[in-house]
Amino acid sequence: MNALSPRLTAIVDALPLEPGMRVLEIGGAPGAAARAVARRIKDGHIVVIDRSAKGVALIQRNAADEIEAGLLSARCVAAEEFVRLPGEAPFDLAFAVRVGAFDGRHPKAGILARARVAAALAPGGQFFIDGGSPLKRIDLTGALPA
Repeated sequence: MNALSPRLTAIVDALPLEPGMRVLEIGGAPGAAARAVARRIKDGHIVVIDRSAKGVALIQRNAADEIEAGLLSARCVAAEEFVRLPGEAPFDLAFAVRVGAFDGRHPKAGILARARVAAALAPGGQFFIDGGSPLKRIDLTGALPA
């Protein structure tokens, strides 16, 4: 079921994951990377967001075991509209792979999305996107409105 491609394996391997972390994956359908992250953060939690209801349904189907175990949850929301739920703890790390708001395809959405990610991260939290070797860390300093 949804084995990781060599590219996604390299991306997950490059993330500085630790047991107990809270992780946000943006644009995570069909859930293959999220499932691999859930195994690595053990008693942590990964929230996967995707703007497509069809994509979220795929994540829910493919990661049913991880969802049932309380390790993973999925939400249908665009990156530029994402906010933590009331009382929800901030994230230690966020990442996005092939998301137009972050790779330059949708620059206006990218400004809003960066602010939303910055607001969702804990102090010292890190944000990564594909496009490096295999990832690049994105500095979100100044992404929040003053």
